[in-house]
Amino acid sequence: MAPFIALVVSFLLFRIIGLFGWSYFDDWHASLKIAVAIMLLLTASAHWGKRRPDLIRMVPPAFPRKEWIVSVTGWLEIAGAIGILLPKFSLAASICLVVLLIAMFPANVYAAREQLTIGGKPVPKLFVRVLLQIVFITAILLASPLFGQ
Repeated sequence: MAPFIALVVSFLLFRIIGLFGWSYFDDWHASLKIAVAIMLLLTASAHWGKRRPDLIRMVPPAFPRKEWIVSVTGWLEIAGAIGILLPKFSLAASICLVVLLIAMFPANVYAAREQLTIGGKPVPKLFVRVLLQIVFITAILLASPLFGQ
């Protein structure tokens, strides 16, 4: 839930800053791009922090080298956060991030079905995780050049 909160709060904060005169944030698209980047950096930080063991447990048993998968997906989230901010790479980053979220979704399904925890708290139910995934994918697509400059 923290990534969702980070996305919404940072987007609203940047929009408010834009309303108070910081011209870069006058545009919803610029605010959303940075909010998406913040969300991705937050989620990536968990790949090496105290929640890393929880993320490793989320990887379904069928996948080998779980630690490697968690590390790589974290690096890809960081690359996507940077890429979405760079006009030359923004479209490719957006597409790759959507593919990454879809590729990581089996871990979300597994975590919900197995009633795993992250940071000692139960993961959201599968229905909530599906909704969050849709919100994140939509935010990434809206932050892409397809919907703004």
